[in-house]
Amino acid sequence: MCGIALSIGTEADPATFRRMLAALAARGEVTETRSENGLLAGTRRLRIVDRDRAVQPWTSTDERLLLCFNGEIFNHLQLRAQLTRLGQVFRTHSDTEVLLAAFQQWGEAAVTRLRGEYAFAIVERATGRVYLARDPLGVKPLYWSRRPGCLHVASEVKALVGHRAPIVEVPPGQHGWAEPDGQVRLRPYVDLLTIGEGLPVIDDPDEATLLVRAALTDAIRMRVDTDLTVGVVLSGGLDSSLTLRQVRDIHPDCVAVTVGVPDSPDVTYARRLAADLDVPHVVVELRPRDIRLADVREAIRISELTEYGDIINAVVSVPIFRRLRDLGVKVVLTGDGSDELFGGYSMYHQVDPVASRRLFLHRIRNLCRTELQRVDRAAMGHGVEARVPFLDLSVVELAMRLPLDLKLRDGQEKWIVRRAFADVLPDYVLRRPKNPMSYSSGLHERVRLYKPLFARMHRAFGYDLLEPVRRDFDTVLSRCGNDLDRAIADGMNRPDYTVLEHARDLVGAAKWNAAPMVRRLVGPRPPRR
Repeated sequence: MCGIALSIGTEADPATFRRMLAALAARGEVTETRSENGLLAGTRRLRIVDRDRAVQPWTSTDERLLLCFNGEIFNHLQLRAQLTRLGQVFRTHSDTEVLLAAFQQWGEAAVTRLRGEYAFAIVERATGRVYLARDPLGVKPLYWSRRPGCLHVASEVKALVGHRAPIVEVPPGQHGWAEPDGQVRLRPYVDLLTIGEGLPVIDDPDEATLLVRAALTDAIRMRVDTDLTVGVVLSGGLDSSLTLRQVRDIHPDCVAVTVGVPDSPDVTYARRLAADLDVPHVVVELRPRDIRLADVREAIRISELTEYGDIINAVVSVPIFRRLRDLGVKVVLTGDGSDELFGGYSMYHQVDPVASRRLFLHRIRNLCRTELQRVDRAAMGHGVEARVPFLDLSVVELAMRLPLDLKLRDGQEKWIVRRAFADVLPDYVLRRPKNPMSYSSGLHERVRLYKPLFARMHRAFGYDLLEPVRRDFDTVLSRCGNDLDRAIADGMNRPDYTVLEHARDLVGAAKWNAAPMVRRLVGPRPPRR
């Protein structure tokens, strides 16, 4: 929904603040600011809910509090009704106003009532104290940095690198207070490493099927409660296909967008499903040779990612959201998170149930700086808000109550999800094997040619002030036999790839990219006409 930026303290500098907000320009359509002694606050707002009146920074009616807010509170109508009964009076129909009213009514406990994807800062104007909070999964980003006499807060790392000071991420599911010249004290209100703990296991397939279908349908329904056209990123796989099917039924004003090489499996499956559902479908045709060094550099600039594999995925993702922006679509749903929750990765099934659960939780806890960061930056870097229904907290909690044998059964991953939607999805989707995004088309192998340059480009943008680029954790985990503790230790001891590892990777990518040229050179020549 927005990019937010704040400078709080006696040394808050207007020129520095303007540069911060300018770095977030792509996240919205309009710039809205408030400037006063010791407080500079602003948003780059993408207008979605109550587009004309939800102006930020938003102030309370008594002028005591100021809010800068990124994201959306999906249950804002229910919260508005509760707050109205408690005597609150509203000036707009926005979730922004509801959020600040909820904080005034319930204080820090308000975050436990929110259902949404959000990150926000609430400033006590009299004291300069600022309350920071981020949604449980970390779908929306929030960072802070400190210089003498000033605390800076922003939605992205790129807005803070100019200070040349260490940058710190607000962890997912955490909240707390920061003093302009003191410490930032945050604590969890949702602990992702213990989610579902102590709740009864749901091992009955029929009960699990009903609950999974209900939870996912509700999560999708809440994310399409808008009068705008809704986009769906469609790969033709299970997760994006069921998302499109549900969106089509709940919010018919929708469009599907697919990226891939012409006639690749992704494109073929996606075209067929969109046609069967009678949904407008846009294909972003991308060939390996279309990806150049400039595209890689731009993806790194936008994404700020810190693992090689995520950067590769970002290069392929950016064209999707660029096309959505060109189509005028502001809201889009993706299928991210399903593999992590419902057993889409083989590692979950190669260890015992206790170790498997730890792997599930570790992946979920780190999505905020991998998959979710890729989605947020690639989307908001083009003025598009991406929403992730599979990572609704209710869905995450439910998934962690399901035993492994409901996620993998008869050699089929995500078995319970397939069963839950078996009556509404065609067999060619239900039976399609897992296919990582665009791998079959060779796009990732093309990007891999530039892999040895990733870390240098990442540092050139100053993103190492948060953390450097490091090896892909999945690779480390595999080499450690899926032993999580060993993998974490190994990643800390040797965070980056060696020169030899880079060389091997480059040789493999070069061979793959050279193969089509060799085939053209040595293959049979077409007959002369």
